Amino acid sequence: MADADVRTTGSTDAGGTARVDAWIWSVRLTKTRSVAATACRAGHVKVNGERAKPAQSVRAGDEVRLFHAGRERIVVVRRPVTKRVGAPVAAECFIDNSPPPPTPVEAAVVGIRDRGAGRPTKRERREIEILRGRP
Repeated sequence: MADADVRTTGSTDAGGTARVDAWIWSVRLTKTRSVAATACRAGHVKVNGERAKPAQSVRAGDEVRLFHAGRERIVVVRRPVTKRVGAPVAAECFIDNSPPPPTPVEAAVVGIRDRGAGRPTKRERREIEILRGRP
């Protein structure tokens, strides 16, 4: 029974804690653990409102805020895991309270341009200024 529990949760410690960078990677919020650790060092990860270092422990009930890929993810830890798990199991490990990603129409209203699109032309700049409400 204990071996089956370890396989499904990925956690072997009895305390029910995990490193925040490992947990973010384990539940598939970032693609690699090094990206999660870099986000922690850059101050893009907060646990219960405080900046988190990569080795900070998280336990069930903690709120983790991650700014990654241009949006903020707000999740509550349901189960700390230390090993990467499949997507269905990962979805059970946290409660997602994140705001929905902006739709393409909302992005156009604020004048967000695609990455790598280059500098806006004079015409595009005027259109952006009009959308923002500036004459």
